Amino acid sequence: MHIAYPDIGICGLSCRLCPMYNTDAESRCFGCKSSTRMAVGCPFITCAVKRKGIEFCWECEVSGTCEKWKNHREAGKVRDSFKCYRTLEEDLSFISRHGVAEFQEVQERRALLLREMLDNFNEGRSKSYYCIAATVLELEELEEALARAGEESGGLDVRARSKALHRILDGIASKKDYRLKLRK
Repeated sequence: MHIAYPDIGICGLSCRLCPMYNTDAESRCFGCKSSTRMAVGCPFITCAVKRKGIEFCWECEVSGTCEKWKNHREAGKVRDSFKCYRTLEEDLSFISRHGVAEFQEVQERRALLLREMLDNFNEGRSKSYYCIAATVLELEELEEALARAGEESGGLDVRARSKALHRILDGIASKKDYRLKLRK
C-alpha cells in the first residue's frame, strides 16, 4: 500500500509535533505509518492500514460508528499521553474542510517553528513543552513569540533564551486559556 502522508497519524494527529518524532535517540519514531511503527502496530494500524488498506480512520466506511475511533477522540478531549491530543477534533475538522494536503502544509509550518524552538531555545528540558506549544498555539502566535524571544534574548545563553521564550509562550497561553502541559 502506498502511504501518501507518513507524518500524519492514522487517527489525524500530526506526528511532526510529537516529542518522539523530534528526538535524536535510537527510540526516534518516524511517524505512525513508518516501517518501525507498522511492525509494532497499534489498534488503528491493524484495523485501518493492515486490514482495510486505508491510510486514515476517516476514510473507513464505518468511521461514523466506529467505537474505537470515537473513544480515542473522546479521550483526546480530556487527557493526553506522551503527546498532546487537544487539537485532534479541530485537526479533523480542518482536514474535512480543506483536505489532507493543506493540513500537511500547516503541519510543516508548525514543524519548522518547533524546530526553531528546539534548536535555539531548548536548554535540554523543554522539548515536550515546545511540542505542546507548537500544537496548541496559532501559527501567528508562535511566529510572534519566536520573534519576540529572539529580540529579547540576543547574546544570552540557551538557558536564558529558554526562560525568555517560556515567559512569552506562558503569557500568550494565559491570555488565550491554553494549557502548555500534558493533561494526565
